[in-house]
Amino acid sequence: MLSAKDLYQEILDNDDTFRLFCSIAAAGEAQGGWENARISALVPDSYRKLAPKVARHGADEDKHGRIFNALLKKRGLEPVAVPAETDYTMLLEGIGIGLAHDRLRRDGQLTEADLITYLAHSRVTEQRASDQMRMLLKYFGDHPDIGRAVRMISHDEDNHLAYCHEELLAMAAHGHGRRVRAALREAALAEIRVYRDVSHAVMAHMGRILKWSRARRALLSAGIDAVYAYERAGGWRRMVRLRMPEFRDALGGPPPRTTAEFA
Repeated sequence: MLSAKDLYQEILDNDDTFRLFCSIAAAGEAQGGWENARISALVPDSYRKLAPKVARHGADEDKHGRIFNALLKKRGLEPVAVPAETDYTMLLEGIGIGLAHDRLRRDGQLTEADLITYLAHSRVTEQRASDQMRMLLKYFGDHPDIGRAVRMISHDEDNHLAYCHEELLAMAAHGHGRRVRAALREAALAEIRVYRDVSHAVMAHMGRILKWSRARRALLSAGIDAVYAYERAGGWRRMVRLRMPEFRDALGGPPPRTTAEFA
């Protein structure tokens, strides 16, 4: 029986699949860092207290990108180009989820509606990131090569998720509950489709590199489709529920640790 741990172990043990895995992760984190930095700069005056938290979110994402590149360097590997069909961030933007990059490149303050769009998109995608990192933490938290990176990134993703919950609840309390719920639902239903498609694309690339059998590829493909079926049937609702986090003001503390400290 193929387990998630066995699958990831196989990917981590092979230099070519490890390089692709880290390259995809680093590119996505760097893109998130840029987006949050731009949003922080464009936060409207009425929400200036939010700007440092958005900037902190972006700094964390940049840090994660550097960490994945540091893991590559540690093994003497260089990043590779990210295949377009595996680019989760850009595929989401391509179907209108989150704030468009052409908007973020322009000067001019964002609107309150823009901030709700941003926070809803972040709440959904950070749920995915938190879930994935908790799985990696379970299996590889004590790994001699990647364990420390997994622990640090998992902690950050949990903080990002807590921040999104808290800020969206504040938006809802100020009379924007209907808009918040609509934005969350739209983002979640789109994200589960993109996540399915990206998962298929990533596994196809990994399978070619590792020379998986047709039967194994079919089994993994069926597993991805089963996850999507579960999420489409109702599992997506976990991505839109809001609750006040136990740890408040998760992104309002001291700045994040640097990659040098990680290394």
